Amino acid sequence: MMQALSKRQRVSSGISDKTDVSYLSNSKTSLSNLEDDEKPRKLEKLSFDDKDTGDVMLQLAAKHADELHFSSEQGELEIEVHLHSVILSQCRYFAALFSDRWQEKGLSDEANDDHSHFALKMCVPSIQALGTYMCTLQLLYTKDFSEVIVEVQTALSILPVAVELLFEECITACVRFLEAVPWSKEEEAEIKQLVCLLQLQESEKLLARLSPVKNSAVEDMLNELVYAATHSHQNAASVKAFVAKILSTFPSRDTVRLVLNRAFVNSLKTVKDSVEEYTSPNVRGRYDEIEAMQRQNLHTAVVSGRHLLWLVERMIELRVAETAVQAWSEQRAFTANLQGACSDDMWRNNVPGLPAVLLRCTCRLLNAMVAGSILTSQNVRKRLARDWLPVLVTSRENVSYSGLGASCNKQLHKELEVGFLQLIMTLPITDAQELLQQCLSFATRSIEDCPHLVSAFNTWFQRAGQGNLGRPGKSNEKEACPKQDDFKSVPVAHVCLCRDPENMILN
Repeated sequence: MMQALSKRQRVSSGISDKTDVSYLSNSKTSLSNLEDDEKPRKLEKLSFDDKDTGDVMLQLAAKHADELHFSSEQGELEIEVHLHSVILSQCRYFAALFSDRWQEKGLSDEANDDHSHFALKMCVPSIQALGTYMCTLQLLYTKDFSEVIVEVQTALSILPVAVELLFEECITACVRFLEAVPWSKEEEAEIKQLVCLLQLQESEKLLARLSPVKNSAVEDMLNELVYAATHSHQNAASVKAFVAKILSTFPSRDTVRLVLNRAFVNSLKTVKDSVEEYTSPNVRGRYDEIEAMQRQNLHTAVVSGRHLLWLVERMIELRVAETAVQAWSEQRAFTANLQGACSDDMWRNNVPGLPAVLLRCTCRLLNAMVAGSILTSQNVRKRLARDWLPVLVTSRENVSYSGLGASCNKQLHKELEVGFLQLIMTLPITDAQELLQQCLSFATRSIEDCPHLVSAFNTWFQRAGQGNLGRPGKSNEKEACPKQDDFKSVPVAHVCLCRDPENMILN
């Protein structure tokens, strides 16, 4: 930017390595020789490339595309055009060349000849650019910017020439057009390169489209998109699908993690607060008023729970759910409130779907953990199983497997059973022993209906029977497998398990 501006300032002072000044006429048309009221009339009579009235002979020399070095004798195409210094002086570039200090800078005496012209030679980057230079010079005469600049590519080709000549009126017209129309990706890339050639005031409106005012603009936009996806009531499915696509293709995974974590924490807090207000209402009033407020709290919990489920699914999909698992494992008070609410008649009658929504969140996180998509510590896994396993048990006891939604509830509970058992088997034997006892409610009278429970207990017995395997100074002999008679004294509600499923005893 600074280099480009310095170049423009240098050119405006009359310094240019692309223009060759030959000689100057002292008597031809000049702005300084005209009265203010004569200038408009005089300018209207002047025409482009008029040999009779032009006092400037401008030679545009373009290098051939196949030539690597510029040559004045070969490899170039030249165009001569007769112009007027009074017109060209609208460009600060030419105004500097026609200034008094250039006229005094060792120009030949023949410049005092009344019939002489001011001869200039400009080097054009390519033959293709000759037309653009000619078009820009014509705009000095016609000022018909709206008729010429009708496409983005036209503005992009004229703007660099206008910047080189310091043709401010043309620069303004090009920038105004570019700022008001859409761009393709290729056009936007060209505009980004051209912006550095413009002064700050000229490029302000273009920069407003190319760079944000705030550093947090990207994060703020993603926050608003996620909020719209979770709170949109009309066309909700389409909005969620669109936002999910944006998040999945966003290049910065850290930014996505930050945005989803913030939304997750807010939704979880809303659910927790609503359930707590329902279970422990801190209001006074008539019974019907309190009941209406409790129903509102339950409705808020259900809606926020659905938001939470969508966020959990996105976080797992994008592999940014570490914070969600950590937070989910620290909800001992919340899960205690859930267990109490699940046993309440109003809860079951008004929001039967809330336990299922929260258990689906748990199920998604469990599946991701046991699949290795989310790696957590032993303490996190233990706390999650310890706090959420009782919620599943309570839900099983209070949800009917008959009627509408029965198959979905049964499938969800079965998936949770498998997930919890797999998670428990990733824990040390002592912790697994404690938690497996809470899973006995998964048992049925038919072994075929609970193979996951049978497999978990068999695995635990097999590991526990290894004794002190691999520990120095301890015996590596396998402990004897519990016999069938050993289980008769164990108070198990439905079924007792040993290493061999065939030795199972039904009470």
